[in-house]
Amino acid sequence: MINLSALEGSFQVACLVVAVVLLLWDTVEVGRNDAANLVNAVFGARIMPRRKAIALAGIAVVAGAVLSSDVVDTARKGIFDPTGLGTIEAALSIYISVYIVDTVLLYGYSAFGMPVSTTACLVFELLGAAMAINISTVQWSNAGRVIMGIFCSIILSGFAAFLIQRAVRGAIRERTTHLATLLLHGGWIGGGLAAGLCYFLLLKGMKNVAIVKQFKAAVADDVGMGVAFFFLWGIFAIGIHFLLVIYRKKAAKLLFPVLAVLGMIAMSFAFGQNDLANCASPGLASITLLREQSVEIATKVGIEWWMLLGCGLLLCAGMFTQNAERVTKAAVSAGSMGDHVTLWAPRWCVRLAGKLLSYRGDAPALAPRQVVSPAGKTMHYDSLRACVIMSVSASVIATASSLGLPVSTTYVAFAAVVATGMADRIFQRGDAELKLGRSIWVVTSWLASAVIAASATAVVALIVYNLEIFGMAACILVNLLIRRVLKKRADAHEKHVREAAFERTYPDAFALEDETV
Repeated sequence: MINLSALEGSFQVACLVVAVVLLLWDTVEVGRNDAANLVNAVFGARIMPRRKAIALAGIAVVAGAVLSSDVVDTARKGIFDPTGLGTIEAALSIYISVYIVDTVLLYGYSAFGMPVSTTACLVFELLGAAMAINISTVQWSNAGRVIMGIFCSIILSGFAAFLIQRAVRGAIRERTTHLATLLLHGGWIGGGLAAGLCYFLLLKGMKNVAIVKQFKAAVADDVGMGVAFFFLWGIFAIGIHFLLVIYRKKAAKLLFPVLAVLGMIAMSFAFGQNDLANCASPGLASITLLREQSVEIATKVGIEWWMLLGCGLLLCAGMFTQNAERVTKAAVSAGSMGDHVTLWAPRWCVRLAGKLLSYRGDAPALAPRQVVSPAGKTMHYDSLRACVIMSVSASVIATASSLGLPVSTTYVAFAAVVATGMADRIFQRGDAELKLGRSIWVVTSWLASAVIAASATAVVALIVYNLEIFGMAACILVNLLIRRVLKKRADAHEKHVREAAFERTYPDAFALEDETV
């Protein structure tokens, strides 16, 4: 607990209040934006209703948050050295300014249905604030390592998702529930995906858990770990084959949906471990800093489990918001196998996409035709593709957590969605230019978010550091005003996108309306 009487001056008291409030606020914003990354495949394949999927994913997020890896320390003191700032006030100014910018930046992106990297935003916000206050404290090697890890995770996720999806699609095609096909291919496909989840989530992502440590100590080397992976693959493959033999069509119908749900749970757990740093570390660092009244001690104090639990619960709360639903639907539509999607992209992105697609050739699409689920909902993916998206994303994120790298769940998941779509040749038909144009716009917006995050936080940090309480109050007021403007524009934009999508889907109805007028 913090001894309020030990706080020095009204600025520290104000920082405590603001740090707690913004910690709660920013955690919800992270959950609001990253919801698409956790449930988009399961929701897009209509395996589970969105709210039920979020509830199940939320339990895994909380579990992952409590067992958080050392990613929290990477964000807390890995981007800059707080001990080199000289004063507690300087460190507090950086952490507070990060939250002020992050809350409005994430809100703006999610309001327009744009998935943005909360990790990249955090890293560049910390860099911008640290450079503004004291550039000599920036740990360039660590920052470069984190940024390189983010980009490498995108490439790894994209390549792995493309290759795996093309391989399994070539074997299964659209026969995802056909018993004879699954008796031949279901074991090695399902076993490989399940083994990957266990290997990367348990042996990599949970490396600090006692029983995992003991197992890894017994295996001792990389060769032994490789043998363990193939052993798991064999065990799962045999188990799945026996289930198909015993339960026949029932098992064939449930195989890939169950694997997709397990992948969602694994990814949610990895998300709780990794992305907790994006929302928790600045606030928790501020609280420990004020409690210890020493920058050096505060950077070494561990984070209590109940704080991590609380952050995990707030992440879940953010997933149920309206903006989270917009992000989910937009991410699903960008990788949809359907002909018509509810999306928007700037004209230059659509034109660029058209030029790129002119080189695609005339090879037929591998993805099955879009159908309607038994509940009457449009299916954007099939369960086979949902499995690959979830399994690859969870494995990449869990591996990054084991290395202490706060990679982007958004980047990893979006790369997997687009790559599996390319493997299925979804850009061969329908609104292909719009879907690819949207992907180009998302990536462009990611680059813009880094510039905005660094520059805006540098300005805010200087204001807070020099004007203290008045600076904080002014910046928070501007934050609220910007949010209000963004909400109005985002609501109008959402209405326009829906109307445009309806017109593309039913052009005859609009033509008839024009003739009547």
